[in-house]
Parts: sequence; C-alpha cells; structure tokens
Amino acid sequence: MIKNIRIQIVFVALVLMPLVCAHHARAQAVPTATSPGSFIAVGGTYAIYQTQYGKQVLGGVGVHLDLNFTLAIGLEGEVRWLRQGQVADTHQTTYLIGPRYQRVIHNGPFKPYAKFLVGDGDFNFPYNYQKGEYLVIAPGAGLEFRVNESLSVRVIDFEYQRWPQFTYGPISPYGVSFGFTYRIFGGERWESSSRHPPLKRD
Repeated sequence: MIKNIRIQIVFVALVLMPLVCAHHARAQAVPTATSPGSFIAVGGTYAIYQTQYGKQVLGGVGVHLDLNFTLAIGLEGEVRWLRQGQVADTHQTTYLIGPRYQRVIHNGPFKPYAKFLVGDGDFNFPYNYQKGEYLVIAPGAGLEFRVNESLSVRVIDFEYQRWPQFTYGPISPYGVSFGFTYRIFGGERWESSSRHPPLKRD
C-alpha cells in the first residue's frame, strides 16, 4: 500500500507538471527576460551503481523527465531499474523527483546541472526472502552536450544516494549514468529572442 501511494505521487506529479509548464508557457506569448526558455524534455539512460550492499555493482536502465519553468530552473523526475549483474535476485528500483538547476552557458553546447531528488527506493533482498521500501535522498550533478535544439547527449550524470531507513542500517549507493535527452516542448530560441530584442526604428 505504501509503495503504491509513493509511486502514484511521483507519477501524478510527472503527469501534472507538464500541464502546468505548458499553461505557463502559453501565458507568456511574448518571451520576457525574467523567464526565458521554458521546456519539457524526456530521456533515457544506462547506469552503473555501487549498491553498498555486499559491495555489489548493478547496471540498469532509467528514464527521466525534465520540466523547466525557465531555462535554468525546473524539476526532474526519474525512474531507474538496476537489474544487470544481480546475484541471487538482489536488485533495486528508485522513483525520484526534485528540483534541478541548469547552468546556462551562452554560445556553447555544454550544459552542466545539479539536482536534489527525493523519493522511494525498492530493494529486493537475496533469494527473494524479503522486499523493502525506503526513503531515498539523492543529490547529483551532470553534464549534457546539446546536439541541436531538440536533442542533447547526457554525457555523465553522477548521483549519490542516501537510504537512511534501510533495514540493516543506512546505506549510501552511488553511481554514474549516461544517455540522451529529447526536448518535446519549448526551445532555446525563447532565450535568444529575450536576450536580443529587436531594435526600434525611428
């Protein structure tokens, strides 16, 4: 029951926030310097994590959704399934969401970012003898390379997790991932148009 409630909260947020962001963008038919570059993007990653449980290293895939209210500030939601390399069915899944700050570097393709995510972690213990659901706190940072207005390569994403309520004492998994992000709404043309308004003619 608790697991279902947590998952529902995360996914309701991921469904509702695009609507809020779209409404926010429509309300600004003319971009302003205060909030340029609103966008929605989705993506996928492959990750390798040190689980801090028996020194086991797991790999797996993930999906993420970025909802930016300005070019720099927004939210990120992610789901990650770590199954590759599991021993005796020991694996984990995380459902996380939280604020994300993207450093805007003008006239360049690189976009560093930082995030602070919170959510639910499901851990399957060896031989399926027990399954646990835990609070997960996960600060992280990464770097994206913009290929074009829509597509970016997520060069690297580092995440340090804290599971403070783990059954056998707190654990701190950490890992890296890489993949892609595809912008499905909005664009950086908003930023350029707001930074360089048309000249007035006499």
